[in-house]
Amino acid sequence: MALYLPYLESERIIKTHRKLCPKTNTPTPDARLAAPFALIEKVKGAMMLMAVDQEAAHLGLGPGMKLADARARVPDLQVFDHDLLTDAALLDQLADACLRYTPMVSVSPPHSLLLDISGCTHFFASETQLAQDTEDRFDQAGYSIFWALAGTPDAALALAHHRLREGAEAQLPVSALAMDDKIHRALERAGLYYIGDLVERPRAALVARFGSVLGLRLDRIMGIEDRPIDPIRRLANITVEQRFAEPLTHIDFAIHCLEELFAQAVQQLAERGQGARMIHMMLFRCDGDIARLAIETAPATRNIALFKRLLKERIGTLNDPLNPGFGYDLIRLSIVATDRLEHEQYRLEGGEDKQGNKAALISQLSVRLGRTQVQHFMPADSHIPEQGLLALPALDSGPPKLWDRPKSGEPPLRPLHMFDPPQHIQVLAEVPDGPPYRFTWRRKIHRVSRYEGPERIASEWWQRRNGQQPGKGGLTRDYYRVEDIRGRRYWLFRHGLYGSEKDNPDWYIHGLFA
Repeated sequence: MALYLPYLESERIIKTHRKLCPKTNTPTPDARLAAPFALIEKVKGAMMLMAVDQEAAHLGLGPGMKLADARARVPDLQVFDHDLLTDAALLDQLADACLRYTPMVSVSPPHSLLLDISGCTHFFASETQLAQDTEDRFDQAGYSIFWALAGTPDAALALAHHRLREGAEAQLPVSALAMDDKIHRALERAGLYYIGDLVERPRAALVARFGSVLGLRLDRIMGIEDRPIDPIRRLANITVEQRFAEPLTHIDFAIHCLEELFAQAVQQLAERGQGARMIHMMLFRCDGDIARLAIETAPATRNIALFKRLLKERIGTLNDPLNPGFGYDLIRLSIVATDRLEHEQYRLEGGEDKQGNKAALISQLSVRLGRTQVQHFMPADSHIPEQGLLALPALDSGPPKLWDRPKSGEPPLRPLHMFDPPQHIQVLAEVPDGPPYRFTWRRKIHRVSRYEGPERIASEWWQRRNGQQPGKGGLTRDYYRVEDIRGRRYWLFRHGLYGSEKDNPDWYIHGLFA
């Protein structure tokens, strides 16, 4: 099914330029909207009409005309600035509203939507009734549409644009092929004005004269060849929904419905041996507004109690609280990402699921604070200290990786707190390539009482460059674990080998031990 909105831009202007009357508190249109109006944009130094309202279209105005010519025909023509990005965002918003009918919704800019309604008419008596319901909802929202049903997307779009119904493909003009204007004029000069005229002609002669693209477009309009549409949302692994004859006007009932829908999804997940990783929820209001909620869990889960806690956390963190307005008439829950999840076997004496508790805590904190605010460190394939670990969202925990652990009784090899980038310090050493005797950091002097090292870390040869700054590879580093006379421990390094790499190597502090 194709939906064509020929006056999308002008109807957006009408909706956005209505003002509330201070006495009656009712919307009143802008005085400029009482006359015909157009949306204009400067093109190559001339003001051009990009869109017009219905009244201006009936007076013979249309996109592509110069503003001066249009005002010569209609002197009282009003104008507004054309905003392409806002119109595109509005079309995307209307496409989202059509998700109540099918998950396969595609945008065909600048004025059309495509809906694959195969197998989606079980809530309606027929496809025509579904299309009529769509028209009624758009009309209530203040948008004029023309719809058409066909076997292929190209045929549906062509029929909707020319305001024809299914089965009238032969009556379409040759301009419905959406090819170059020169080809359209050449076809008309040859006496071929309609698609039906082309169908009656030998295909080989048409392709030889006008190219193979014409044959492809003709086959798509006539339903001989199909093409897939690109949906705006990725299809979910599992989708469950609930429709209501009487809209829900209380948030508590809507939350209870979401919990029941997740319980239904859990049954399907259990049959597949899977758990949910990403859960999307959509609450459709009667007036077309859509509330969206999303929950991501650290490991795959089928825990209904955990879902309830995360749902309450997610609702509590919304900047704009849920507002049912006139009520929700459709609530949908989709499992868009899953992982393998086997049944967990506990010991005979019982025990606590510590891993599950940790995962639940990570999920709850991530929902409350944001997925990027809760992180954990993962080892990386690099000997350079600040590049040897990655701070990743805790929700993206993959297979566990083991850190290198020091031997029993040995002090830690790496500090608890690491500076990135390392901080420059002034060091006094007995010999240029020896250990530090005293160093100055943040205007304070620290006298070294004990040290251990050096631990030499060479640069990554594929990134080595002369004079490269710390943290970027380059020079060799000699690390020392030092302790000052007050018992505080630091991690220092000399950047560059004395004499062979640098005449006067710099010193840096890279971390603090506990």
